[in-house]
Amino acid sequence: MPELQVIARHTLPAGKAADLLPLYRRLAEASRAEPGNLAFEIYRELDDDHSIVLLERYASPEAFEEHRQTPHFRELVLEQLVPNLEHRTIESYQAAD
Repeated sequence: MPELQVIARHTLPAGKAADLLPLYRRLAEASRAEPGNLAFEIYRELDDDHSIVLLERYASPEAFEEHRQTPHFRELVLEQLVPNLEHRTIESYQAAD
């Protein structure tokens, strides 16, 4: 089964970075501990500190779906981050052999 690369792009509202950035750190730490997670990195755009990109790599599409069912994903992403974002996009790519 091929690996899956996920790129999640988030736009933070003005004045929310201090509240939201610690949630990203908690999410990354918990996600990296998942058995199907191969990498989870968080970046802020150099010219726009409201833009966050998450680069996530999973052993399989099923591992990504398992990630989306974890308590930390539901609590941190769905309950705390998403309601506070201006914009969110998710791109998924199958790793080339």
